[in-house]
Amino acid sequence: MFLFLLITMVVVVGAVTLAVIGGGDSAALPEAAPDQLVDPLPETRPVGRADVEALRLPVGLRGYRMADVDDVLGRLGAELAERDARIAELESALAGVQATAVGRPDMFTEPGQESSQ
Repeated sequence: MFLFLLITMVVVVGAVTLAVIGGGDSAALPEAAPDQLVDPLPETRPVGRADVEALRLPVGLRGYRMADVDDVLGRLGAELAERDARIAELESALAGVQATAVGRPDMFTEPGQESSQ
């Protein structure tokens, strides 16, 4: 009886081992391609809020793939720096216009019209 149980246990362990490791080349799973960033940020136009909300970064073995995260953060940083520079430029232009308009209250009225003050 002991010999029968021992042989049965060896057969079961062997079957489980073959099932786990794949039992041969015909049953092997195909090699999976690594996750890649499917829909990167648009290159032809500025990045919008919808682009950032729709962005899904691929997950690697230990979290997000560093190269993809670095690319996205670099692109967003460049976009924000460009927008900040444009905002500063427009604010300085507006401040210049407001400074010259202080001394000329009729600046925005058309010629031939009198101001209502």
